[in-house]
Amino acid sequence: MKSECILVIGANGQIGSVLVEYLRELYGVGQVVASDLRQPDHETGLFEQLDATDANALAALVKKYRITQIYHLAAILSAKGEQEPLKTWHINMQTYFNVLEAARENNVAKVFYPSSIAVFGDHVDTKAEQWSYLDPATVYGISKTAGENWSNYYYKRYGMDIRSLRYPGIIGYQSMPGGGTTDYAVDIYHKAVKGEAFDCFLKAATTLPMIYISDAMDATVRLMEAPIDKITIRTGYNLAGISFSPEEVAASIRKFIPDFQINYKPDFRQQIADSWPQQIDDAEARKDWGWRPAYSLDKMTEEMIAALKTKYQSVKS
Repeated sequence: MKSECILVIGANGQIGSVLVEYLRELYGVGQVVASDLRQPDHETGLFEQLDATDANALAALVKKYRITQIYHLAAILSAKGEQEPLKTWHINMQTYFNVLEAARENNVAKVFYPSSIAVFGDHVDTKAEQWSYLDPATVYGISKTAGENWSNYYYKRYGMDIRSLRYPGIIGYQSMPGGGTTDYAVDIYHKAVKGEAFDCFLKAATTLPMIYISDAMDATVRLMEAPIDKITIRTGYNLAGISFSPEEVAASIRKFIPDFQINYKPDFRQQIADSWPQQIDDAEARKDWGWRPAYSLDKMTEEMIAALKTKYQSVKS
């Protein structure tokens, strides 16, 4: 096992719950400390209850375990963020400032900061290039853009090794949707497997960039393990997986569940989705550290349905 002690902040979330297990397989159960505001439903390794807005508590945790890497995943997402913009800005930014300072003061070797396609806005037509103009339309996107700039600042000012990905919508079976605009693409599989019709809050043809959770985990760790001289971008690397619309994912589901029904009832999240690009150009990630997605839409659908069927059958039994 590799000699690291890793802290994951926001370990109970959609990404964090999967990433903790992924990292433990790589580094060892005792080398990964999971943390979150609330206790997990079940925990198989080290866990610390943490309010990441408490700078002293965070710093104490870093010192206690002699942390060498921090993955900071705590944030209020896009759709929930629009309901309480000022709270979202405070939590998303204050927690990251606390991470940056704890890492700087305790010589943490690497920090991972998750950014998002929410940093792009109306000025990007259909495909977002790495250096496209950032004009976010949500407070979540504004906070992620600011976080990218602070990452670059700490790299330039203090020489800190901070790495970041602009995640598209992440689809996985391990946890329920967490309040993001792209989360329809998680919920739709749950409804399909349970034999229920799905009410979609986006229009049928709304194409958005997505990525399957397995590809997202591979990209995250691949980035963090890349040699430092291969990292040329200190804001956030564009990351692409699969771009599709609700009608396309519904068609993919019907290949496995033919009677699946979907209804389209666009709400305020449609405006958020319309401000995001339809595709992501991730050429820099492919060039710098060898990123390649492994999942197509149908391959992802097949795995999602199989995993969720197993999950719901075990609940019934």
